[in-house]
Formats: sequence, C-alpha cells, structure tokens
Amino acid sequence: MSSNRYTIALFGGTFDPVHFGHLRMALELSQALKVDEMRLVPSHQPRHRQTPGVSAEQRRQMLALALDGCDELQLDERELNRPGPTYTVDTLEELRAELGEEVSISFCMGLDSLLTLPSWHRWERLLQLAHLVVVIRPGWKLPRQDVDGSHGAVAALLEKHAGGIADLHAQPCGRLVVREQTLLPISSTHIRYLIGSGQSPRFLLPAAVLQYIEDNQLYRTAATGGQ
Repeated sequence: MSSNRYTIALFGGTFDPVHFGHLRMALELSQALKVDEMRLVPSHQPRHRQTPGVSAEQRRQMLALALDGCDELQLDERELNRPGPTYTVDTLEELRAELGEEVSISFCMGLDSLLTLPSWHRWERLLQLAHLVVVIRPGWKLPRQDVDGSHGAVAALLEKHAGGIADLHAQPCGRLVVREQTLLPISSTHIRYLIGSGQSPRFLLPAAVLQYIEDNQLYRTAATGGQ
C-alpha cells in the first residue's frame, strides 16, 4: 500500500438541517478510512429529493457553524456554487480536474443510495473518477445477483469492484468499499417536524445550529422529505 497517495473522502447531503447523525457518521468514517481529508458537501438542488425548504446559503451557514473547531471535517461549497440540479458525477469530474489523476477520491453513501445508483446521471462514470464507500447498518444485507434480480446491476457492481480500505490508499479510484457502521437514529425530517410543531430538537443537533435556526425562525412549518 502506498503511504504517499493523498486521500480525500466526500460526504454529501442536503443537511437540512445538519445534525449529530451526519457529523458523527462523517467523523467515524474519516477515522476508519484514515483519509487525509473528509469533506462535507452540501447539495444545491438534489436530483432525487425535493428542493430544501431553506436557502442554500442558510444550509451552508448551519454546516459551517457545526464544523467550527473540528479540524477533522471540512466544508466543500462547490455544489452550492453550481446552478441547476446537483449531479455527483459533475462534482467528481470537477474535483478530479483540480486534483489530478493520482489523488485518491472516495464518495461516501448509504445503502439506500447505492440501490438507486443505476438511476443516477451517468452513473457508470462514477468509479472511473472515485471509489465508492457504502455505509450499511449492522445486519443489513447487500444485494446478490443469484438471489436478488431486482438489483442485478448493483450486485454486479459489488462483485466486480469490491475492495477494502487499503485500496483507497493504493489506487485513485475504481473500488467499492462496504463499511458496516452503527448510525445515530436522527433525521432532518424529524427535526423539522419537531420545530414545525413547536417542540424542541435540542440535543439532536449542535447548539450553534439550533441557535441559528431560532434566530432566523427556520422550519416553522412542519415538513417531510430529506435526511
């Protein structure tokens, strides 16, 4: 394994609002994967989810407040600065052009995202640009070609490109790494519901983020959609 290859991991989402589930997952992944950088990338207009209820700038400010003082996690604003729908392949192409061919780039996602991968824009290109790191909850099963025909393309991808953490440091792209991790049962949907119904979401998200929400009177109407 090459110890000289620089490694970057991306953790995307709407962060509407950011909460401790996002932050803890990103921090644990950063430590487990032993990457040089773990970047949180808020999406501008996610293709597979409804448009966030607050502005892109408000979500950026909340994420910046959450990451203040945490050197292990960085904010990457590139998707917020790009108009139109957010496509992961565009982000990875832009980052690859900036960093060159030798830097290792990993894009982190959940199992639910992996299962919808064939519907993503130019999804076949993703592994040519980066590694994919898939986080699954303990006990969850990955699709297999011989028993799960409904996710045949994903199962084939898993079989062909399966790798481990060492591959993230040895190669710049091309591997699919599965990481089992216990996730905090917190969702942005529930936080928005609590605020919209007049209840407190305290201890589910950083105090500075909650203060920002209160100061700007965000999420006063209960909403659904988005994690």
